Amino acid sequence: MHNAAMSIEKDKSFEMFDRISPTYDRINRILSLGLDMRWRKNVANHLPQRKNMRILDIATGTGDQMIALMEGSSEIAEAVGIDLAEEMLAIGKKKIQNKQFGNKVRFQKASGMELPFPDNSFHFVSLSFGIRNMSDPKRCLREIARVLKPDGRAAILEFSLPKNQLIKTGHLFYLRHVLPKIGTLLSKDQEAYRYLNQTIESFPYGSVFCALMRDAGFSKTAVYPQMMGAVSLYTGEL
Repeated sequence: MHNAAMSIEKDKSFEMFDRISPTYDRINRILSLGLDMRWRKNVANHLPQRKNMRILDIATGTGDQMIALMEGSSEIAEAVGIDLAEEMLAIGKKKIQNKQFGNKVRFQKASGMELPFPDNSFHFVSLSFGIRNMSDPKRCLREIARVLKPDGRAAILEFSLPKNQLIKTGHLFYLRHVLPKIGTLLSKDQEAYRYLNQTIESFPYGSVFCALMRDAGFSKTAVYPQMMGAVSLYTGEL
């Protein structure tokens, strides 16, 4: 797809997520065979070992990553989840209402490319399955580095492509032919799940994405492949 057209789509992607918000969580469980919850717990495993943490979850959606983080540490004093999709945020707010940690979490509408927070605000920033939807991922990474404290850490979870050619071929078949059909059947939104496979295939991953993180100001980066490389967890420290 032409880059300009894709950028326009990405700028409006939050509208698409609002449309599919009622079925979003259920389809995630089905398409990932329930593994998406394990991947989010793996992000929480990279929370720093420190007290009174302040954390930020970008593109928080319906709050699954936020919940995994809060359940992963009792040392979080304050947590903020941001997203542009207001219908998704509304679902996230309902999810945490009866949680023990609910009073520590707040959700607000904001863009990952224009974080409405001062420099050095957070000990930890997460971003799960959202950076490929940013029209300017480099700007988002720079913003993450800006709001992190000097000893802070970022954890970014994103779809990628397996290195093994045989596995990659099978995975691409799933992305191009199986995933769109299942997603369309369950959500009644063909555009959303065509967009998903297009953005996955075109987004940088592995060492290339780590290089983008270093360009944004991270001096320590690492990548942890999940599900044979179909998903990657990236970490960065300043």
